[in-house]
Amino acid sequence: MIFLGLGIALVVMDATIVNVALPSIIVDLDITSIDAEWVNAIYSLVFASLLIVAGRMGDRLGRRRVFVAGVVVFGGASLLAAQAATGDALIAARALQGVGGAMIAPTSLSLVNATYVGRARTIAFAIYGSLIGGMAAVGPLLGGWLTENYSWRWAFLINVPLGIVIIIGALLKIPESKDEQIAPGVDVLGAVLSAVGIGLFVFGLIEGRNYGWWRVDSPVELAGRTWAAGDLSPVAMAMTLSVLSLGLLYVVEQRRTAAGQSALIDFRLFRIPTFGIGSLAALIVSLGEFGILFSLPLFLQSVQGYSAFGAGAVLAALAAGSFVSGPTSAKLADWQSPRFVARLGLFLEVVGILGLGLVISPTVSGWAVAFWLFVYGVGVGYASAQLTGLILSEVPIHQSGQASGTQSTARQIGSALGTAILGTVLFVSLVNGTNTNLRAVPGLTDDEREVISQSVEQSAGTNIPALAAQPGGEAIAEAASEAFASAIRTTSFVAAGAVSLGLLATLWLPPEARRREDETEDREVRVDLDLDR
Repeated sequence: MIFLGLGIALVVMDATIVNVALPSIIVDLDITSIDAEWVNAIYSLVFASLLIVAGRMGDRLGRRRVFVAGVVVFGGASLLAAQAATGDALIAARALQGVGGAMIAPTSLSLVNATYVGRARTIAFAIYGSLIGGMAAVGPLLGGWLTENYSWRWAFLINVPLGIVIIIGALLKIPESKDEQIAPGVDVLGAVLSAVGIGLFVFGLIEGRNYGWWRVDSPVELAGRTWAAGDLSPVAMAMTLSVLSLGLLYVVEQRRTAAGQSALIDFRLFRIPTFGIGSLAALIVSLGEFGILFSLPLFLQSVQGYSAFGAGAVLAALAAGSFVSGPTSAKLADWQSPRFVARLGLFLEVVGILGLGLVISPTVSGWAVAFWLFVYGVGVGYASAQLTGLILSEVPIHQSGQASGTQSTARQIGSALGTAILGTVLFVSLVNGTNTNLRAVPGLTDDEREVISQSVEQSAGTNIPALAAQPGGEAIAEAASEAFASAIRTTSFVAAGAVSLGLLATLWLPPEARRREDETEDREVRVDLDLDR
């Protein structure tokens, strides 16, 4: 469990470790806010696109084997990211990290599901879920410390020695596991349709504000082609192809399953209430959880003047809350039910995000932010631990890799959607709010307000300190800071709404879920006793 935990910690931490390093990366590599979004989103995008494929590979080839191979790929990609000299090179390395991460996440989860039974499984899932929530917040702290004391490049280099430890430990301590009942054939078409459909969907969400949702706003270059103003937007084309790909994927997988062939996704799994509803809830919750972690570090550094490490220290309150709640989640689940703990966690998440949105301002105390992040973190610890266990509680062990990949995909799609949707909300609110606030600054023309607003948006707010340093720039910086706080507030409310929808989705979880799990464990114990006799 130590090395499985380190593996998932590595993957989750790297989804957020660059958040506090982004301002330094933006300045050092001279990238735009769109590029900054892609540094985060490409990781989640590639990750989500390949999770189901990697989970199925683990079932077929051996879950430990794919897990170790994923750590090797992840470590090599981290080395490339640390050496990146341009924004494009960094984005490419982050994409490769997504490939390695996609091999680690579903195989680690399916290894937990296949290795532990009974109460040990409940505890293992509690550890696993707490690591998912906690390491998402440890990432910014570690990234901030490394950025401030060394360089943002060390936020990636740190993965290399950790990867070596995980590889050695996995080979020595983790037992191999695979699906001995897998159907014949390799579902290449399903893998392609899945990756293309998910990838194009998230691309459209991220680039909608840049290229136009339906028509191109101004001439742009993309994929070696010039798109003139008024042309059909590449975003509209991507969304259309995504819907077609995912629709065709469903048809292909249903036919392969009916024919007894190996299928990438067995859609019959979604008929299991705990798996289907739980996966939907996990997707919606991840949208709210990871989206807010993209915007808050930028605000703390650009508006409040925190160092990278200082911003990470504030965000560490989230990790503290997650780690505090983790050890008690299994006991609470025994006392009440896993559904109760999951709902309690989601409720606390909503309270924490709403509290954060209500108190945020350019002059808000770091302690006030940390308090609400702690409440939010306690909720993350409860929700993540129990949702993971609930989703897989009734899935047959031989399908654990497939199911793990599918539920991990739901989480990562939610994460990518969170970065895309909440990133769009943040930057649209920022540019419009800055323009509006600048009307109160005397001596500025409409064109000057527009240029300043666009510069604040394009730099993701990192140029606010530079604006304040210019002669007479204090009022301009104050207007931009107020707009940034307002944008964070709006983003928080949208995130809270997403998590609330996830909470509502858990109301449809069957009340007998815990009883079924207990019965399954009792049967496993009886089988073990019979075999001993």
